[in-house]
Amino acid sequence: MLSAADTLSQTVGALRAYRMRSVLTILGLTMGVATIITVMTLIQGANLYVEQKIANLGTNVFQVSRVPFAVTDFTVIMRALRHRYLTLEDTAAVESACGRCERVGAQATVTSTIRYGNQEAADSNVIGQTAPMASIDTRTVAQGRFFTEPEDERATPVCLIGSGIVERLFTGLDPLGRVVRIGSQEYTVIGVYEKIGAILGQEQDNFAVIPMRSFVKLRGSRFSIVMQILAAPGEANFEAAQDQVRLLLRARRHIVPGEDEDFYIGTAQSYIELWKSISSAFFAVFLMVSGISAVVGGIVIMNVMLVSVTERTKEIGVRRAVGATQGDILRQFLSESLAQCFIGGMIGIGCGFLAALTLRTFTGFPASVQAWVAALGFFLSAGIGLFFGIVPAQRAARLDPVTALRSEK
Repeated sequence: MLSAADTLSQTVGALRAYRMRSVLTILGLTMGVATIITVMTLIQGANLYVEQKIANLGTNVFQVSRVPFAVTDFTVIMRALRHRYLTLEDTAAVESACGRCERVGAQATVTSTIRYGNQEAADSNVIGQTAPMASIDTRTVAQGRFFTEPEDERATPVCLIGSGIVERLFTGLDPLGRVVRIGSQEYTVIGVYEKIGAILGQEQDNFAVIPMRSFVKLRGSRFSIVMQILAAPGEANFEAAQDQVRLLLRARRHIVPGEDEDFYIGTAQSYIELWKSISSAFFAVFLMVSGISAVVGGIVIMNVMLVSVTERTKEIGVRRAVGATQGDILRQFLSESLAQCFIGGMIGIGCGFLAALTLRTFTGFPASVQAWVAALGFFLSAGIGLFFGIVPAQRAARLDPVTALRSEK
């Protein structure tokens, strides 16, 4: 019986002797493993991204709107658009009656052009907020301040702007104290938000926040607000606050028991659950396609190894004649298959991570490189090597040494 070192030496020698065949075999598996690693890093990164960005409502914060926050059925959206508006009066009622609600804010959004001098930022989001949003909104004011409640009540023409507006309108200038025009109204800049960046390719910093009463002057009164509610600390208070708000709004909107609600409550968890249901379906499809690539790579390995057994029949006969056992032949060919799979797997893991990191760097698409994904790629390549290498190895081991020696190959 050959030692492990001798078997390894034989394997390295065989791979060197058939370089082109080995390279092509390794390439087939590399492509399969690289595809799987790339897909898994992107899916995992997207999941983490949703948890950190899209579902970042803040601790113990939930939203209330007349349309659903997270839904995949378009007909539900169309029905919801016929619901009655949520108003500032609803917000005031919730604030006064909800004992488990610590802070109650409201916001609404419209698209407009923001101008300063001869510069303009078209298609920017103009967000009207009530004063309590200062302690509810997760965006951070990097310069200046948020507006006060008296400023909101008097519809003071002030605003805070995102870093995207600063870059487009105030290059090399301090925006604080300057006057911008939104629609037909002028607003003094009193604050600048910290940069958010892009979310799934969509820029998030092209916006301005103005007091809600100023927003009413700009937009008119025909719009529906979105409530942002900060519950008292604790999971029990979070659930109780949602129940209180639900009961209060059902009473105000005259919804009888058993009738569907015409408003929706959204939490960070609801966003995450929706995303996971969507991403799991994509993940299954992508994993199946990637798995097919890996299996094709394994079939290529098996075919090449079978051809190798045929071409190396005389070599096998000579080895058997000088004392090699069937086990020695089996281990040699199996080790060759595993070696090619390990090499291909390692290269595939590296290529997969490199592709994911390149995509994240140059496109902003999220990619999360995790150690367990690399481990999965390693064991996958090992499994392919064993599964698809065992048949050629057994065929080589079972060759009759006398017949093998008579071979002309």
